[in-house]
Amino acid sequence: MRIFLLGWSLLWTLCLPAILFYLRRRARKDALYGRHLAERFGRHARAPAGAVWIHAVSLGELRSAVPLIRGLLARGERIVVTAFTPAGRRAAATAFGPEIAAGRLTVVWVPFELAWCYRSFFRAFRPKLGLVMEIEIWPRMVQAARDAGVPLYMCNAQYPLDSMLRDRRLPLRPAVMRRFAGAFVKSRLQADRFAGVGVANVTVTGELRFDQPIPPEQIAAAPLARRALAGDRRVLAFASMTEPEEDLFLATLSRLPGDVFTVLIPRAPERFEPVAAALAGRGLRFVRRSAALTTDLRPAGPATADILLGDSLGEMQFYLALADRVVVGGGFQPKGSHNIIEPLALGRPVIVGPHIQTIEYPAVEAIAAGVCLQTTPGALGAALDWPGPPPGAIAAFLAEHSGATARTLAALAPLLRPS
Repeated sequence: MRIFLLGWSLLWTLCLPAILFYLRRRARKDALYGRHLAERFGRHARAPAGAVWIHAVSLGELRSAVPLIRGLLARGERIVVTAFTPAGRRAAATAFGPEIAAGRLTVVWVPFELAWCYRSFFRAFRPKLGLVMEIEIWPRMVQAARDAGVPLYMCNAQYPLDSMLRDRRLPLRPAVMRRFAGAFVKSRLQADRFAGVGVANVTVTGELRFDQPIPPEQIAAAPLARRALAGDRRVLAFASMTEPEEDLFLATLSRLPGDVFTVLIPRAPERFEPVAAALAGRGLRFVRRSAALTTDLRPAGPATADILLGDSLGEMQFYLALADRVVVGGGFQPKGSHNIIEPLALGRPVIVGPHIQTIEYPAVEAIAAGVCLQTTPGALGAALDWPGPPPGAIAAFLAEHSGATARTLAALAPLLRPS
């Protein structure tokens, strides 16, 4: 491992000019990529020691961490959040604005994968422990935490089957995972997988996303917006649509009957314009959220359309609340499906594609419970007529699988006690 890390550091050092050039290019579209550059080298003013460090690389990981962060703050802990993308950093700033202003929570860029960057980061913050959300496995981060005496844990972790199969051919990632202090994982199956590759101190805590807060203002705005846009039509949402799925989803919704209204939500903001152009090219009647609704999600005026294009960020729960059924994207291409918990939390039945390895838990359980339907690209059109689960099934499923925040906090309690 030491030999590998030397080569890893050399690779990062050689590639650093290209990485900086990449960040500069990305900053042309999102200026935040180019700001606070010193943080990426671990440069910070010295902070009080003893914070809990949480690494949430981007938006999805930050959202999953929100209930846990709130629980830690409620116990009087100070938090340092590291992110790699502007989406994750902005989400943290939005969710925890008062705590940031009060000095109880700090959001910074994660250091580059270089030992000296992490040494500087640890000298500045001296955290009592670290939690890496989801499945972010960075060799230098893990080793640097060990060298600094900071216990680092995987949190809300899963070990997808496709990753396990790849690791049998190249067992480098398991070697890195064994250097974590432990893991808080989503299910017993995941615990068995981590233990099977030698990860010690594995605790089943569940899926934190079941405890995510739901913005009440977004839910409250949905009924009026639905009446204004869809009238009495049935509403389907295609959420987190990835670029490889665009042709499939657009072809599917172009064949829907006139009594169906569609909400189309691209996964990435850079796809807003191309999707709008594709809708126009197909002659489909659509309206953008940015044109049809005010900033507080009220109808901006009369709208005659069959499709609402969700060209905004941070309003997913509003879009989902408009719908009767939700098709979750990602799973109709090999990289894997996106989160199904957000629509289920709003009581909306979910349809997913064949590739669910990224959300194995809770997708397998949701399919077995009848609250999620798995289909193929060729059968997607027919699947849209699925009548859905029996009454009460989604509520029962959510009740069975919630509570991960409390279990994680209980598992962390011995580690949080003052030394």
